[in-house]
Amino acid sequence: MSRCQFVEDHQRRFGVTRLCSLLGIARSSFDYWRRTAPHRLARQTAEAELATRIRKTHQDSDGTYGAPRITAELCEEGGRP
Repeated sequence: MSRCQFVEDHQRRFGVTRLCSLLGIARSSFDYWRRTAPHRLARQTAEAELATRIRKTHQDSDGTYGAPRITAELCEEGGRP
């Protein structure tokens, strides 16, 4: 758990300013973390989908494909690997 997530989880009870001060993070850093949460979620989702594609490609090759061949295979399927 990140410090910002801790502040998010406990802000109603203790207040954001107080928690940020105690944890040694700037309030602006916490605000930035909150503002960029949708982008982080989208990236995590995309990375999870890519990991699934990589595992499937590796399994389909009976474990013989390494990183270069998996990358080439994903490029051939279309999209960015």
